[in-house]
Amino acid sequence: MTYLVDGKTHEAIPRPGQCLRTFLRDLGCFGVKKGCDAGDCGACTVHIDGRPVHSCLVPAFRAENQEVTTIEGLGSPDDLHPVQQSFLDAQGFQCGFCTAGAIMTAAALDQAQRRNLPAALKGNLCRCTGYRAIADAIEGVKHVERVGAGQACGRNLAAPAGPGVVTGRVRYTMDVAPVGDLAGLTHMKILRSPHPSARILSIDTSNALALPGVVAVLTHADAPDHYFSTARHEMYTDDPDDTLVLDPVIRHIGQRVAAVVADSEGIAEAACKLIAVEYELLPAVFDPEEALRPGAHVVHDKPLSSRIAYPQRNIVAELHGHLGDVDKGFAKADAIHEGTYYIQRVQHAHLETHGAIGWLDGDGRLNMRTSTQVPFLTRDALCTLFDLPQEKVRVFAERVGGGFGGKQEMITEDIVALAVFKTGRPVKLEYTRTEQFSASTSRHPMKITVKVGATNDGLLTAISMRMLSNTGAYGNHGPGVMYHGSGECIALYRCPNKKVDSVAVYTNEMPSGAFRGYGLSQSNFAVESAMDEIARQIGMDPIEFRRRNVVVPGDPMTSADDGPHDVEYGSYGLDQCLDMVEAALARSPAPNLSDDWLVGRGVAAGMIDTIPPRGHRAESRVTLLPDGTYELKTGTAEFGNGTTTVHCQIVASLLGTTLAHVRIKQSDTDHISHDTGAFGSTGTVVAGSATREAAEDLAGIILDFAASLANVGRSECKLGEGAVIAGSRRIALPVLAVAAAEAGVKLSGQGRSGGTPRSVAFNVQGFEVAIHRRYGEIRILRSIHAADAGTVMNPMQCRGQVEGGVAQAIGAALYEDLNIDGEGKVTNPTFRGYHIPAFADIPRAEVYFADTYDRIGPLGAKSMSESPYNPVAAALGNAIRDAIGVRLYATPFKADRLYKLAAEARPSQASAATAYEPA
Repeated sequence: MTYLVDGKTHEAIPRPGQCLRTFLRDLGCFGVKKGCDAGDCGACTVHIDGRPVHSCLVPAFRAENQEVTTIEGLGSPDDLHPVQQSFLDAQGFQCGFCTAGAIMTAAALDQAQRRNLPAALKGNLCRCTGYRAIADAIEGVKHVERVGAGQACGRNLAAPAGPGVVTGRVRYTMDVAPVGDLAGLTHMKILRSPHPSARILSIDTSNALALPGVVAVLTHADAPDHYFSTARHEMYTDDPDDTLVLDPVIRHIGQRVAAVVADSEGIAEAACKLIAVEYELLPAVFDPEEALRPGAHVVHDKPLSSRIAYPQRNIVAELHGHLGDVDKGFAKADAIHEGTYYIQRVQHAHLETHGAIGWLDGDGRLNMRTSTQVPFLTRDALCTLFDLPQEKVRVFAERVGGGFGGKQEMITEDIVALAVFKTGRPVKLEYTRTEQFSASTSRHPMKITVKVGATNDGLLTAISMRMLSNTGAYGNHGPGVMYHGSGECIALYRCPNKKVDSVAVYTNEMPSGAFRGYGLSQSNFAVESAMDEIARQIGMDPIEFRRRNVVVPGDPMTSADDGPHDVEYGSYGLDQCLDMVEAALARSPAPNLSDDWLVGRGVAAGMIDTIPPRGHRAESRVTLLPDGTYELKTGTAEFGNGTTTVHCQIVASLLGTTLAHVRIKQSDTDHISHDTGAFGSTGTVVAGSATREAAEDLAGIILDFAASLANVGRSECKLGEGAVIAGSRRIALPVLAVAAAEAGVKLSGQGRSGGTPRSVAFNVQGFEVAIHRRYGEIRILRSIHAADAGTVMNPMQCRGQVEGGVAQAIGAALYEDLNIDGEGKVTNPTFRGYHIPAFADIPRAEVYFADTYDRIGPLGAKSMSESPYNPVAAALGNAIRDAIGVRLYATPFKADRLYKLAAEARPSQASAATAYEPA
């Protein structure tokens, strides 16, 4: 059969039933991405005879003798298609995994379709950008600036990987051909448990092994008897050791039972069906309150050395702390609000699913190419699990297609490594979208009771919070999310009496894990809703109430204890954020809506520590190369967080050059000795501090050598673009590099950061909404966000982080809900059943930045990749409360929960709250 792909003719026969997406990837067209395999996300969009199609839905044989164009054939880096150029000029991407599909759709739009982008782009999902940058790209808006040498920081500079992203040439985890070390690549599929709680009595793999093409079938008998946690932290003791690579005890539906390694995915899938497993069914517990009751089924019967707080009570961790006397504080209050808030389970839904490719090189070293935020911690975990020295394991990440905390785990690498060692062959494991939804991790569902007391003049007298966190079947991140969720949401407020009681509980549901905000999105919803309600009770404007009670420099930032801790006010911009949101809301014109709509406004604030506690380490190295360019090596990963751009900006600014003269190598354990990882918003703050130190170190080395070479004083030397000015002499950098090599001087700078002390960042979100009386429809009229990000290193990029965080949080507040039935099964494990925001769902956000300079962060910068997410649900709930007079105590705020309440609401009810809790 003859295929014309990107102007080249291919003679090939597709496999029976093969879709065009996998066929094109077999031909090496790696710009065609897999996000769903169901026609839901658009990441695989290509043109057939100029018409855009989702290639995962097209049988490959139907494209015979037709002209197929992929992103790589639409244009090249030297000859970009106009739409590719516009995405580059507007930086219409973050992680970039969806970008090829979006460009292919946009390139086929006519003028009428361009005027209705919500409809035109309904088949293309993006989890990162919030869609504004994509709209700007299609509409021809240019954001990228061109600046001179040494002027990079604080400017809208393009991502170094941009040309590769818009042409589909940048490579993600699975974008590699089976050649070289990967020759003979095998494929893994996982047999997963249909039961939530069981013990495996026997596994018969004989029929599976007899299937032609099957290389191996792995069971718990093949796996190391070594407990670990999939969660990755600098201190491994932060998480309980409750997980095995393959466990004979089943604790949730979807847990691994066996792994098949075969010559193709199809053979591996068929072999999984041939494995016969005999189970002993065990009792199961799905409700965390039920799990705490005496006599409840024990999910983990393990010794305390596993770092599970109370295994026999299903408690993975708990926190009980107080300041002052809350009973006396409530006795002094003129008004008290107490409410119980429910926050649902949501999925990260990054477009690139979890996956890894492992192999042994010629030296017998394990190589792991993986989609991870934590390559170094994953390396260390593999070394411990398989009893290997660090030099025998290399872990690296190419560009990562989104993470949001979900890839701060070792979810695929351990089983792939086991298969590599057992077979001696390269092994690939790539999660399906269904596996991503039902067999990875999610945000922790929580039940949070908040009680707040205040005087009539608007001063807080007491705050108490009780948190019940459902960590699911395994405790990965359970303690940390609980502790963090119990922290800054209350530490934000100046109050003499505080009490926190928090418990993280095991159940027989899929594991929860790290998620954007790390517990604060849940607790912030509860606390900020309560603050809004108490302000209304005493008749005070909610913004003014916050002004009177939020911490200011000099106040201790405390929740459940008074320290000691290493969090400081590196800068303070919360007051500016409150002022900016208030002023923006005041500028709202009267909405042109019928009487069927009720209009309301709401705000919420948030504070976050800019670095995780107990250490977060990073190292960087900057070297002057013989051609006069600079090479930066850093360990932090790029997954849409923008750290690649910021690190290059830091180097360019401090070494007096431009981004074009900085090359970066990152997220590879071969490059430097350690980096804790890209989580907790540390890619800029911690790893960036290491890069700043390395660039400053190299600048000093270069100037010292130039001074000695030119026989002038150091003060007479200055770095410039492509040269050093040494007195009256201009020494070109390539000349300097040669001279240094001849003199035995290494022009390389080192930088390290330990992640302490830590600063705080602030965010304030405001909404104006309209609620339809009859239908309960929620229409967001305005979305306003103010952020204290310190020195904004790249305003265009930082604004995109804020917009993406707000968009993702709107989805979680309004409709995202990973449903688990009464037997522990995820019932909506696809994009079609799990609604993430599409283009039409997200309003254009107004983003404002406070004018601050953080003395702790690199060149004054703070973190800003996860914190915008946290105050959104509360602000939206507060706006709904303002519109209909009803306090919603549970997310998501779905229309079917609202329509009866809205139908009964009258504008006069806006001062009297009615409690609503989930059925």
